[in-house]
This record gives sequence, C-alpha cells and structure tokens, in this order.
Amino acid sequence: MTTIGKTRGLARLADADGHFRMVALDQRPPMFEAIAQAKKIARDQVAYADVTAAKRLLVEALAPHCSSMLFDPNFAVPAAIDLLPAHCGLIMTLEEHRVEETKGGRKSRVIDNWNVAKIRAMGGDAVKVLAWYRPDADAAVNAHQERFVREIGEECRRNDIPYVLELLVYPFAGSANHTADYVESPGKLPSLVIESVREFAKPEYGVDLLKLESPLAANSLPHRDGSAAATAAQKEFDAVGEICSEHGIPWVLLSGGAAQDKFERVLEYAYAAGAGGFLAGRTIWLDAVRMHFPDIAAVSAALKEQSVTILNSLSKLTKQRAHSWQPSFPKFDHVHQEGDFARAYSR
Repeated sequence: MTTIGKTRGLARLADADGHFRMVALDQRPPMFEAIAQAKKIARDQVAYADVTAAKRLLVEALAPHCSSMLFDPNFAVPAAIDLLPAHCGLIMTLEEHRVEETKGGRKSRVIDNWNVAKIRAMGGDAVKVLAWYRPDADAAVNAHQERFVREIGEECRRNDIPYVLELLVYPFAGSANHTADYVESPGKLPSLVIESVREFAKPEYGVDLLKLESPLAANSLPHRDGSAAATAAQKEFDAVGEICSEHGIPWVLLSGGAAQDKFERVLEYAYAAGAGGFLAGRTIWLDAVRMHFPDIAAVSAALKEQSVTILNSLSKLTKQRAHSWQPSFPKFDHVHQEGDFARAYSR
C-alpha cells in the first residue's frame, strides 16, 4: 500500500527526473582502512577526529552534485549535518558495522542507542539497513537475519518512513576467500544474489528501495556488446529486475569499491534491467582520501576534481539510461468534508 510518508521520503531521495543519484558515506571500516593506509598506521589507531574530518570533506565536495546522501549517526552526522544542502535527501544507516561471525554465517544488529524513531525525529528521509545474507547459510543464521530485516520493516511502517535495504553476499568463516572487509565476494554465484532479492522483495519485509550488488563480479563482467557472454550476463540482471518489478520495488546499484569503468559497466546492465540509479561510495571518493589524507587541502582538491568528475559521469549515464521512478500518492476517495482525512490518517 502506498503511504504518504514513504512516498514523500522516496521523492526526497530522487532528483527531479525520478533518478536516484545517491552518495554513500556511512562506511565505517572502509573509511578507517583508507585513513590507516594514508597515514601508514594500523586501522585501530585511526582517530575519531580524522574520520569526522574526512567525512566533512566528502559532504562539502559531493553533496551539491547528488540527489541524496547516506549518513551514519556516529561519525557523519556530527561531522557534517550542517553542510547538507536543503535539496539533498538524507538517508540514515541503522545497522552496526560489527557483526557476529559464526561458522554458519553472519548475524547483524542495530547500532547501540539508535532506532527508526530517532531517524524520523531528526528529519531523516529514509532508513537504510545492510543485511549480510546467503540463502545457503545456516538455517538459524538466516532466520535471525530475516527477523532482523522484518522487525525493522515493521518499525518503518509505524513511522511511515522509507526502508532502504542493502543486501550483500559474503564468504563463510574458514573459507579460502573469507574476509570481514566490505569487498565483493569473489566466489559469489548469481543465484546467491538473485535468491536473496527474491526473499526480501516479499511484502512481509516492508522494503521500499533495494540497494543491490551486481549478480556477477564487476571485474569479470563483459562489455555489453551483444555477444553471447553479454547476453548471458544480462539474463542475470534481468532476473533481479523482474523480481523487483513484480513487487513494485525500485532498485539501485551499490559500487562495492569497483573502479569507475567497471561500475559504469555494471550500471549499463542494471539500467537495461530496470534499475533506477546508484547508491555509491568508495568508487567516488576512496582514492581522494587514501592518497592524500591528512592533507586536508589536497583531499578537498581531489574530491572537487576527480571525485566530482566520477560522480557527474555516473549521473550522466543514469539520466540517459536509468528507469525513472515517479511518486504515486494514495487516492482520497474517502475525503468528502473537513476532518475526514485527519480522522482516517494513522501512523
């Protein structure tokens, strides 16, 4: 059912053409790692002030060029909420980046002292949750993850705020490719991505926008040139698009830190399958931080030159090829006189 709050929230995330051109800067471990590399220190030695300084630079440079931004409450908000332009939508992340790693899979939880009601109260336009998920994980792990996602969906319904769900496949603990880093799993299969989408597109989860990874590894994706390999790859993206279309859920692509050219190739396939935009982070801003921090002037210059150029290129492709999402408000057939709407509306 279309609700006013959710529809207005989604409209705040998109641009005037109905495209989602969104920048993610809620990343915590990837930002810690970038600063650690730049300063040649261990990740656990990265200072809080350095993280907030970097995130402030990102907002200052990139917010004027996107439709919305994804913040986290513990670093991005204190760093730069004052810099977010009025035209730019605000998505707030809810999940803790530290997960419980078990042999049977990963279990997620919410950031301490943080919830959907607080996001709505502070003026957030949407709630975002990352759920690590594998259909072939331990049944108890998947039951935990499904309950985690479903309960947040119920909170978003109660607060009438859009629910943005990010899904990521991950390598099992003990496997050859295991890592806790936020990188594309090299051993993932398209079916793992597609079946994850199939599960969480179900109405019981209350998802309003899906943030998805490529069903195929970005680095091995062929040029979309009509070849047999390209046709086979397109079928995997089409499978995702068909699920989202069936359930009326718009979807966007995450970058996963892929190089610009690789991510643009992912977007070409996704847009042909009906995707409506991107919610990308490291592809846009990582090099500026990793190569120049803590030289604030140098980071700022790199962001305003290289990073804005990348963002504008992604936006150009999006405007040319992405599906346009348009808001659809409920009909007010029950409103015939003063007081009818106020009496009927509930939250």
